[in-house]
Amino acid sequence: MSSLKPYLQLTRPANVVTAFTDIFAGMAIVQFAFSDYNPALLLVSTLGLYAGGVVMNDVFDAKLDAIERPERPIPSGKVPLKSAAMLGISLLFLGILAAAMFSALSGMIAIIVAMLAVLYNRFAKHSRIFGPLTMGMCRGGNLILGMSVLPESLQQWSWIALFPIMYIGAITLISQDEVHGGKKTTLYIAALLYLVVLFSQVKLANEHGNLLYTLPFVLLHAWLIFRPLWNAMQNPIGPLIGKAVKAGVISLIVMNASWCVAFGLWPLALLVLALLPLSMLLAKVFAVT
Repeated sequence: MSSLKPYLQLTRPANVVTAFTDIFAGMAIVQFAFSDYNPALLLVSTLGLYAGGVVMNDVFDAKLDAIERPERPIPSGKVPLKSAAMLGISLLFLGILAAAMFSALSGMIAIIVAMLAVLYNRFAKHSRIFGPLTMGMCRGGNLILGMSVLPESLQQWSWIALFPIMYIGAITLISQDEVHGGKKTTLYIAALLYLVVLFSQVKLANEHGNLLYTLPFVLLHAWLIFRPLWNAMQNPIGPLIGKAVKAGVISLIVMNASWCVAFGLWPLALLVLALLPLSMLLAKVFAVT
């Protein structure tokens, strides 16, 4: 088990749980029915895509991590670089294959998400603009992957992917200052993007007649993300920024639960929310960033 743990660390297990909830939220938005659709292949797909993406992140950052984060599995020597690269490529391939087995449309979406993940890790990551945008598009694509269960509804609701793009873009923007500390301006921009997402969920919930049920989820999400962000605003040093990033990533589960209840699937919202303790537990064992 000790020899397996560094490989698991590369895949960020706590984050993978949040990716599962993207699929559930996407399915809820297009009003799927479990009796008609089994999401198992799409869950396998998002596992492969997300885990593969974060493994490739560490592969491409191996030289930089040797200086800034020598405790990570690759620079510490616990996982050989070639082995990590093979793991990342294999997981991305698994993600594409599983999606293609569900449908051709899902397979094409998975290919795009995989390409965006590699583009982010190899080229866009260190750009203040294209880094957050590309990473956000990966998460937006993951939500659309969930929506692909009902292709006829995908065109109607795919625009909602703009909100996870904003949300993840905000987190990615913050994370660029995680090692050396950052500027308050960046944190204020992230806060504004967070608010746009939260108010949009409230508005959509109201339009669907589900405002009363959605508000507790949105308020919980706001509390989870703004508390550490406020602390970072008061003192934008690396450790506090890291906590804001970690909270933002884990709280994706609550954001996705909010989408589920906003579109009237409150039992699924509770199921998604139930994954929060699991992700938080995994976050104590495995690094989130």
